[in-house]
Parts: sequence; C-alpha cells; structure tokens
Amino acid sequence: MADKEQIVSEKLEHEGLFSFPAVYKFAHSWLRNKNYLVNEKKYTEKVSGDKKDIKIEWEVSRKMSDYFKNDINIKFEITGMSEVEVEIDGKTKKMNQGKMLIEFKGSLIKDPNNEWNATPFYRFLRDTYNKYIIPKRVDDMEGKLFSDVTDLKDEIKALIEIAGIRK
Repeated sequence: MADKEQIVSEKLEHEGLFSFPAVYKFAHSWLRNKNYLVNEKKYTEKVSGDKKDIKIEWEVSRKMSDYFKNDINIKFEITGMSEVEVEIDGKTKKMNQGKMLIEFKGSLIKDPNNEWNATPFYRFLRDTYNKYIIPKRVDDMEGKLFSDVTDLKDEIKALIEIAGIRK
C-alpha cells in the first residue's frame, strides 16, 4: 500500500451573494493550469421551489515525480441557493444568494505505484529512504501541496470579494 499522509485541511465558508458558476469555473481552470487532473466524483442537485442545494465532490491528483503524487479532495456544499439580480457599479448582474462551504483536503502519496511494498524488506528500505535519505525532498513536496491548497482557497475567497460582495 502506498504511503499516504494528509498534509492540509482547509475550509472556506461564505454566506450571502456569490456567483457559483464563476467559482466553479475558476477552481476548475486554476487546477487544470497547475497540471492537476480533476475528476468530478459526485454531483447532486436538489431543487425545492426557487432554491437549490448542490453537493459536488472532486478528486484531484497530480503526479509530482515517479515517487510523489498529490491528491486533493474538494467538496462543495451549497445550500439555499437562489438566483437574484444585484446592481454592481451601476450595472445589473445575476448572482446567487445562499450559503457555500468548500472543504479542501490535501494528501501527499509516496510510492503511488506501490513499487516498494512487495516485501517487508522493501518497506523497510522505503521507510529508511523517506526518513534518512530524502527528508528535505519530502518536506519540499509537502510544502508545495500545502501552498497549492491554501493558494486555491485564498484565490476563491478573493474572487468572491472582487465581485464587490462582502458578508
């Protein structure tokens, strides 16, 4: 079994006005531009009257090298979302109103192809390799993953604020 360790867990909560299509498109594009593969594992939409509840789960991965892989799980949960018209800078725009929660969980996977797990001796070599030979490289990979997750969260938060809409 590959050595998988959760490095970062972040949440972004927003209640009020936002543009869900803009957030969705921005997050997807941002990840693709960073060479992540995005797999939409789940999408559910529940409509009741003029309000929607949406749940989306993404499995995001990026091969960093032959020995390292980043996995990020992203969950969008939008509740009570409705479409409203607002005036921003003298122009009428369609926006969404409701509550949005986005959860990010980033994990670093060492030996994703399970090449060092065939025997107890190989596992011992892998653990020795991780602990004594490449600890700086492991720290660098953990830092890159942490940075990617927190940057994405911060940029989504900024996107919501740039629209001129604050809590």
